[in-house]
Amino acid sequence: MPRFLELWIESLPRLLAALVEITIPLSLISFAIALVIAVAVALVRLYAPAPLKAIAWAYVQVFRGTPMVVQLFIVYFGLPGIGIELAAFPAAVITLALNTGAYASEAVRASILSIPRGQFEAARSLNLSRSATFRKVVAPQALRIVLPPLANDFIDLVKGTSLVFAITLIDLFQVGRQIAAATYEPLIMYTLVALIYLALVSLLSLCQNQLERKVSAHVRT
Repeated sequence: MPRFLELWIESLPRLLAALVEITIPLSLISFAIALVIAVAVALVRLYAPAPLKAIAWAYVQVFRGTPMVVQLFIVYFGLPGIGIELAAFPAAVITLALNTGAYASEAVRASILSIPRGQFEAARSLNLSRSATFRKVVAPQALRIVLPPLANDFIDLVKGTSLVFAITLIDLFQVGRQIAAATYEPLIMYTLVALIYLALVSLLSLCQNQLERKVSAHVRT
């Protein structure tokens, strides 16, 4: 049996265990929180008073303008300096959620702005309230528009979880690093790690296409 295949078979259970126990839960929890942040920040930037808009704008600029690994270090290693100590997993969740929320908020905001003004005027002529207009007119159309960029943000987040090894979290990539260091076979191990990420992202892309088709069909009806 070729050496690379033997090592892959030996390492796969540990890598898949890290994928299931850390990488996938970390991605799902972080993205769920990021969605809440994204919608809240987008609505604040569109409809809130000017001071709140400025705060939301500053948040987006900070998290889009700085590297995620620096944000991880500030949350995990920096916050203890002011008395806030977090374990590695919650520190990673907070950082990934805030980072992805900043990007996703721009997608949500752009999707709402893309709805033609005539739709708002038509809703007003039907005596729909502001909240009813948003729920029945704006949100369904905005959802169809925002799905592709949100799906891309989620895929970026999944790949971004590979940075959490920097704060001692034993994720898929960190397990690959440990095996590569122990076996002195970095090319073989990192290739396998890359293939696992590729398989996961390909699966997510398929789910994204299916979801977009369903939402588009729902909106047309």
